[in-house]
Parts: sequence; structure tokens; C-alpha cells
Amino acid sequence: MRTIHTDIIIDTIKDMCISANIFLAADMEGRLRQAAKEEDGKLGKQIMNQLIENMEIAAKEEIPICQDTGMAVFFVSVGQDLHIEGKNLTDAINEGVRRGYTEGYLRKSVVKDPLIRDNTGDNTPAIIHYDIVPGDKLEITIAPKGFGSENMSKVYMLKPADGEEGVKAAVLEAVKDAGPNACPPMVVGVGLGGDFELAAKMAKKALTREAGSHSPYEHIARIEKELLEAVNKTGIGPGGLGGKTTALAVNIETFATHIAGMPLAVNMCCHVNRHLTRII
Repeated sequence: MRTIHTDIIIDTIKDMCISANIFLAADMEGRLRQAAKEEDGKLGKQIMNQLIENMEIAAKEEIPICQDTGMAVFFVSVGQDLHIEGKNLTDAINEGVRRGYTEGYLRKSVVKDPLIRDNTGDNTPAIIHYDIVPGDKLEITIAPKGFGSENMSKVYMLKPADGEEGVKAAVLEAVKDAGPNACPPMVVGVGLGGDFELAAKMAKKALTREAGSHSPYEHIARIEKELLEAVNKTGIGPGGLGGKTTALAVNIETFATHIAGMPLAVNMCCHVNRHLTRII
């Protein structure tokens, strides 16, 4: 059995928090540059080029791409043959977040109570989703999530009879309701199936999938392509000021569900769509 110490995890998390907020993921940078070339509206192209310039300045000056450096969300796959010594794993992840956000001078946006609203001062606690998987590795994906786009997300409890057309209509409704508030061009993460909470988790995880990739299921991949086309025909455009680029990607994750239901979650993310994966 392989053993790692939480000191390594803490250092890794610290670095991930800083890097994910400063450097746009390669897949998102590629989609953004391609969309800027394809955008034919004068204002839309201007906004897209400003977003690219902002991205380049952030990387050069090593400052955050966006002032909202998000709530730290993690997807952690723990190999069942891995032994972790030192701190509790959750405590180690939160310590890494604390160091990353304080030492990296990232904005602290987390309040300890939803109603009292006192800031925790270090952006902890993080939101952590664990999976136990075969092997002896620890795979960590961070997705710092700003709440301009998060606030525009929705969960629908559709009926099975709503079918494919009901799914498409709900996703389009969510995008149109979000309008400029989700800071387009956006990435639309969709979770379909499971139950109420799993659909939302899948929608969030869908945002971390490589932009431009598609579901391994042929019918879902087709729906992703059709939805992206439909979303971009809304004309919301970059910054919500019109244009052909409202979304850079529509990613759908699916899971088995109950015969009586069809849960659907739509999680929006702005063009920054921060995500970074490390394997220890």
C-alpha cells in the first residue's frame, strides 16, 4: 500500500488555488481564441478581444483573471489502496485553501453562516466531493466558482414524459433567464438523471470537462451539439450585448434515475471557467 503525507497535499492544494485563479485552463483559452475569430459582430468581437487581453495580462502579471476568485470546489478521487497519514484529508484540503487564498492574495469570499454573513477570512471551508476509486493515487480537481454565474443555475424535476425536448427547453430557459448575469460567453454544465442532489453535482462536474469534448453516449453528444447551437442562436452574446457567442460549450453528464422522474440541473459558468487537475 502506498503512503503519502498530508503536507504534500496541503502544498499541492495551495498551488492549485493560486494557479487556477491566475492562468486560464488551456482548453478554455483555446475555445476563447477560436470564438473570438468566429465572432462577426463588431461589439461582440471587441468584447472577446478584451477578454483575451485580460487573460494575457493576468498570466503575465500573475494576478487573478477575475476579481471574484470563487468558492473553492473540489472533486477528489481517492485510490482505495492509498494510505494518507498526517491530518484528516478534509482538514488538509482546507489548510491548503487557507494558505493558497491568503498567501496568494486572492479575494476571500466565504461567509461562515448564510444569515449572519461573517467572512471566514481565508476562503474556507471548501466544498469537497469524494469518490473512492481503484488504485493508489489521489486525483484532485479544483473548480473555484464565482457566484455571478452560480446564482443563475437551476434545478428542474422534469417528468419522464417531458423527454428530450423537455430537457432542451429547460436548458434554454435557464440560459435565457441568466442572460448577461452569467457573464457570457459561458460554459453550460448539465446534470441529467440520478436524483435531486446528484443532478446538481453532475452539472458542476460537467464544467470541468474539457471544452470541445463530448459525451461518450452518441445521443447525449448529439444533444450537446444541438444545445450549443441553440444557445448561440439566442443572440445574448459576449457580455450580454449581442453576438453569436453566448456559450463556448455545453457539457452534459448523465446517470441512471428512477422510473418516475427525470432530474435536470443546469450550472452556469462564465468564460473563465477555472479548473485544474493534479494527481499525487
